Amino acid sequence: MTGFFPDDPASLEFSAEQMQELGDAALRRVIEHIASLPQQPACGQVQAEEFCRSLREPPPMEPAPLEPLLDLLFRECIPRSYTAAAPGYMAFIPGGGVFPAALADLISDSANRYTGIWSVAPALVQLEANVLEWFRDWMQFPPEARGLLTSGGSMAAFNAVLCAREKLLGTEIRRGTMYASSQVHHSVLKSARLAGIFPDRIRTIPVDGQFRMRPDRLEEAIRQDLEAGWKPFLAISSAGTTNTGAIDPLEEIAAISAQHGLWHHVDGAYGAFFHACEELRPLLRGLPLADSLTLDPHKGLFLPYGTGALLVRDGAALRATHATFADYLPPMPPGEEFYDPSRHGPDLSRGFPGLRVWLCIKLFGARRIQAAIAEKRQLALYAADRLGSTPGIVLAAPPRLSLFAFYLSRPGATKEWENQATRRLMDQVIARGKIMLSGCRVDDRYLARICVLSFRNRREQIELCVQQIREESEKILS
Repeated sequence: MTGFFPDDPASLEFSAEQMQELGDAALRRVIEHIASLPQQPACGQVQAEEFCRSLREPPPMEPAPLEPLLDLLFRECIPRSYTAAAPGYMAFIPGGGVFPAALADLISDSANRYTGIWSVAPALVQLEANVLEWFRDWMQFPPEARGLLTSGGSMAAFNAVLCAREKLLGTEIRRGTMYASSQVHHSVLKSARLAGIFPDRIRTIPVDGQFRMRPDRLEEAIRQDLEAGWKPFLAISSAGTTNTGAIDPLEEIAAISAQHGLWHHVDGAYGAFFHACEELRPLLRGLPLADSLTLDPHKGLFLPYGTGALLVRDGAALRATHATFADYLPPMPPGEEFYDPSRHGPDLSRGFPGLRVWLCIKLFGARRIQAAIAEKRQLALYAADRLGSTPGIVLAAPPRLSLFAFYLSRPGATKEWENQATRRLMDQVIARGKIMLSGCRVDDRYLARICVLSFRNRREQIELCVQQIREESEKILS
């Protein structure tokens, strides 16, 4: 590809023919990459210190052709990572990244419309508002609920804590106390700190044998703080923890929060989208009672990383936290009929995150997406049942949604032996190259985890995962 900028040394414009050539080259590599995912190792070579050092360079002063840059990306850089899009990837919480989202990002980045304020791009913002209303309906939140799209669960949690703080504490931030279980995601605690709620005001609530927050201990902690003169204001529960997939007793926590005037936030980053399936809603009983809810479409809706969301039951409280105006800004929409992103979140300059969600749901249809969500739970139940009957495999807790944890044991084994054997089991499965697992530590026990949530996790991959775990555990036990 030659003659990109033949005349004007300050031009950054491409001709239509050049854009077609560049687009074709990039799309060809993308399709080849996706088609090769079943043959790629589930975990690339991430010990890459020397290679990373070799990438350091001063800013290039002259233009480079695209093909060598694509070679660097697809042959060298991308393979040195976890293959999170691979069919056998069941580590952490998978984010598969359906292809239409990439088309949406291409359209969004190319059109480059500003969607921070409704009046600047009202029709485009309405598409994003539609997405939030679909989420609202799937979660059975009331019509007055509002929300925002975020970069992920961390920013959703931050805005939830901020909203609760503004509504219930005002200027008395240091009097406020917050409650979360020992299994809460670390981003929640980080978000609290960013919102001015420091660790000495956060109470850790113990969990039961199924790793769920204990409501009796929550009640006890709230009463102790009230007697000590503090201001309990926020309880955070989990609709599917990262370690074991546990679902806190959401209904009971909501009742306790309401009794004492607390804001109840549910971290549903992993599990909330199972509530989109009507037949699975009993598993998440009490979720619609939350004052706010974290959602991660890049988990439960199979979208690319960087797609999070927050719903707030009282839309006016969210607006009160974020709504500001300046003379240089375009006018806000009249009344409350139309959704304005700048009045519901901290960002003014932003891209168009709603398009990737809107386009995918429109192209697939909600029924197909719901079927895919429900399938992941069935596959996880099947894997847990097969592994639960495998000699030496002990399930830490039965799967509630599509994630479960387990460890390897044998008669007379010490916990230290079990921890080492479980790590070894996981490492040996990963080393075979087709299945990627991850582990966690709960108290003093090391657990291996399986999370079935990529849209590419199908029955074939689950069968292979179970087979390889069984084979490697037999080797270790023998």
